[in-house]
Amino acid sequence: MTDGVDRAACQAAGMDANRLEALVGFLDRTYLATGKLPHMQLLLSRDERPLVAVTRGAARATGEPLRDDALFRIASMTKPVTSVAFMMLVESGRVALDTPVTDVIPEFADLRVGQANRARPKRAMLMIDLLRHTSGLTYGLQRQTPIDARYRKLGLDEFQQKRTSDQFVADLSTLPLEFSPGERWNYSVSSDVLGVVVERLSGMDLETMFRTRIFDPLAMVDTTFVLPDDKADRMTDAWRLDEAGGLAIADIGARSGWRRTGRFLSGGGGLVSSAADYHRFARMLLRGGELDGVRLLAAETVEQMRSNQLPGGGDLSTMSSAMFSEADYQDVGFGLGFAMGMESQEYYWGGVFSTYFWIDPLARLIGIFMTQHLPSSTYPVRAELRVGVAGAVLRR
Repeated sequence: MTDGVDRAACQAAGMDANRLEALVGFLDRTYLATGKLPHMQLLLSRDERPLVAVTRGAARATGEPLRDDALFRIASMTKPVTSVAFMMLVESGRVALDTPVTDVIPEFADLRVGQANRARPKRAMLMIDLLRHTSGLTYGLQRQTPIDARYRKLGLDEFQQKRTSDQFVADLSTLPLEFSPGERWNYSVSSDVLGVVVERLSGMDLETMFRTRIFDPLAMVDTTFVLPDDKADRMTDAWRLDEAGGLAIADIGARSGWRRTGRFLSGGGGLVSSAADYHRFARMLLRGGELDGVRLLAAETVEQMRSNQLPGGGDLSTMSSAMFSEADYQDVGFGLGFAMGMESQEYYWGGVFSTYFWIDPLARLIGIFMTQHLPSSTYPVRAELRVGVAGAVLRR
């Protein structure tokens, strides 16, 4: 192994080790040596065999090196987990994609559309709208409309909300939709609402449901909503871009807000995880819903999730009204929980702390990139990763 790249594994897998080493070197020079990112962890596999395992940089502002078993705030990489949980309920016959959301969230029965909060939606919000972000809901961080501003005032997309799930839905139901469901795509709290749906249908809070139905079966031992005290030393600090273009601490790992109990369990962004754990989750998806003899979903369901589900087969460039999301827009569709390349068929998503995963089902590749830099839109590292890895494929 040279500098985190397993050359023998690359040769066996039909990958160019020189190009992967060059990609790692590029990341080192461009992001770590310049101080743009505090640290990084990159895990790349083909046919589920690790090819690249790189751990670099400082985990804490006090200089401790990043550990191989470091824990990260994965933010919106929670969304695919929530989507899998929901689709498990679909398969069990508890709900369907065309079920009206009000069947489970009756608080939404009187939702209106537009800033005046008067017009009724042209059609009902369906569960599929929550999965593909065509619900008409929004995020305060979009910062485009007076409705966004009202989300910010209520703190509806804050990481550390003290609301219960019922309070979250009750507060959200007082605000209008940006548009009628199905008309446009807007990155939003849809997955948080989907998490409440999962709780109500399963009769369990998200921590318990995820643990018993997904994490324990997949042996994802370090993924949780609340960081346990005995794992606090593995939690990284998180940084944000300050006004001068430098890095400032956003959350201290040892005293992280993720250690607090009694918070809203955000199906849209609340989980802590590790690269190894999320790789197991991605392996399950790549294998069509099964891992190590444990099947969570039927292969046909995973195929449906990673296929474009936008109305009329459109892409995000034609349907999106969002200023911010975790994806590009041109030739990018959206499935049931993640974005997908219309041509490449890769599917992926990331988190606002710049974490990222992607799966190439044709080349059988999985990439997991972990760091803790807010916001994720600062640098083009995700596109650089995908292009660099694709260029290292010698044979399909």
